Amino acid sequence: MKLSWRVILLWTLPALIIGFFLWQGAFAPSQADIGKNTASTRMTYGRFLEYLDAGRVTSVDLYDGGRTAIVEAVDSELDNRIQRLRVDLPGNSSELIPKLRKDGISLDFHPPRNDGAIWGLVGNLIFPMLLIGGLFLLFRRSGSVPGGPGQAMNFGKSKARFMMEAKTGVKFDDVAGIEEAKEELQEVVTFLKKPERFTAVGARIPKGVLLIGPPGTGKTLLAKAIAGESGVPFFSISGSEFVEMFVGVGASRVRDLFKKAKENAPCIVFIDEIDAVGRQRGAGIGGGNDEREQTLNQLLTEMDGFEGNTGIIVIAATNRVDVLDSALLRPGRFDRQITVDPPDIKGRLEVLNVHSRNKKLAEEVSLEAIARRTPGFTGADLANLLNEAAILTARRRKEAITMLEIDDAVDRVVAGMEGTPLVDSKSKRLIAYHELGHAIVGTLLKDHDPVQKVTLIPRGQAQGLTWFTPSEDQGLISRSQIMARITGALGGRAAEQVVFGDSEVTTGAGNDLQQVSGMARQMVTRFGMSDLGPLSLESQQGEVFLGRDWMTRSEYSDEIAARIDAQVRSIVEHCYNDACRLIRENRTVVDRLVDLLIEKESIDGEEFRQIVAEYTYVPEKESVVPQL
Repeated sequence: MKLSWRVILLWTLPALIIGFFLWQGAFAPSQADIGKNTASTRMTYGRFLEYLDAGRVTSVDLYDGGRTAIVEAVDSELDNRIQRLRVDLPGNSSELIPKLRKDGISLDFHPPRNDGAIWGLVGNLIFPMLLIGGLFLLFRRSGSVPGGPGQAMNFGKSKARFMMEAKTGVKFDDVAGIEEAKEELQEVVTFLKKPERFTAVGARIPKGVLLIGPPGTGKTLLAKAIAGESGVPFFSISGSEFVEMFVGVGASRVRDLFKKAKENAPCIVFIDEIDAVGRQRGAGIGGGNDEREQTLNQLLTEMDGFEGNTGIIVIAATNRVDVLDSALLRPGRFDRQITVDPPDIKGRLEVLNVHSRNKKLAEEVSLEAIARRTPGFTGADLANLLNEAAILTARRRKEAITMLEIDDAVDRVVAGMEGTPLVDSKSKRLIAYHELGHAIVGTLLKDHDPVQKVTLIPRGQAQGLTWFTPSEDQGLISRSQIMARITGALGGRAAEQVVFGDSEVTTGAGNDLQQVSGMARQMVTRFGMSDLGPLSLESQQGEVFLGRDWMTRSEYSDEIAARIDAQVRSIVEHCYNDACRLIRENRTVVDRLVDLLIEKESIDGEEFRQIVAEYTYVPEKESVVPQL
């Protein structure tokens, strides 16, 4: 395992400190000198004087400035053998040396060694210098880490990632399903590579490109592709990285970013999630200083101010264009606004071809069939779908992904994880009638989407599910289609009431009723599909900016509000009566399908329609799968 400099220094500094104190204690000069001649036995000073008076001392060696003596004395109790004894002398023993000389005793004085001072100097200077040097290296290394101690004075510096030649590993060939957006951005790349082709006819480079679209449609992936294709310096930053708690930091970072960009022009600056810093101004309370607004003002000035930013293309991405400031969206700042929508069936097929390159698919797997079954899926949804299918394949110990894993992955992505099947009981039969109520009503209505599958296997919070294949890429929906969807959504509650009675109606239709109320109210207030006439009575924008709109303003009188409620109730009652009628008229096929569903737990759409056709007329549905 490779250790970083920070880890090494964090372990080295405590070792240096401990070593410093051990060094100081281990190299005391007096202890070093005495240690070489330390006697094995100590003698008191009084006992030493007695030996001296008795003439038994033969030699005396003085150490430590005369404070310690090593005495050689004759011991009569040990056959007059000579012993080496250590004596600690008092500080006022000045008469001792004349007495030793008078008695003719060998006397030697050992001065302290000077190398102790050298070691003291080493301990007092070298180790502190090493400690200071280690701390300097530690703070210098941490200065390169975002948020480290060395960043204390770098709040105003831009945090943008800079790449002289961006090697993201993503090209335009890796982006599928959004051909219109790719074409717009390929022109930007061509302008950077071959500007003379455009300048020859008087065209100028666009200053800004804003990518707009729902999450998962590939906005950031497009930016990576631009970085990989352009071959010019590339700056990448998130909108939230501009704003800090300190006043003026965001504006300073914007200035620093564009200063670096101008030094490397022509270049590309990519700002992801620009709505974090580009929201409408004037949404705060009172005067004061709004740090986010000051950051936005600086961004507006840098993009198209007095000095300009020649040679810098700003590419931004957001899924909340409705909250962006109008000054940010004008020509001269963001000249192009490219909408990145979820792909159609052809685009989904291209996306599946891209994401299936590294997947092992069985021969019977049809990417075209998967594309038909997944209307409304974004590129991220399709990538997640194939990944979930691969995980299921590995879990089931299969060698390749089959359509069974694909179908289970679609169900999991749409509805959630599969739960424990219900036991055969009254509750299971009631749920079967509820789900078949949706399916039978949807099948018998001409303008309703066809049934894809009915199941009693719980997924997520739902105890049973009925899937319909939605119409492919419908930009416009007729009144009859909305009425059919409301009637189909009420089919579950209608089946419960017709079969079990009012007292056995359950809470299973709670989510259905919310959808029904929403669709009916939109018919009345937004689409003008009621007796009130072609009036739009409610705004599609439900966003309330604090400080601009303190409360939602009513756009109509109380009398109109009462008429709206009456119209909504009339639409829902009409559709509910139709649903109950269809259940009563087709009770025989409903009972047979319930028994079959309880036995098999799942019925696919084709088998369901064949059984219904045996008992009643099934209206022709419009084709929902366009030709590729």
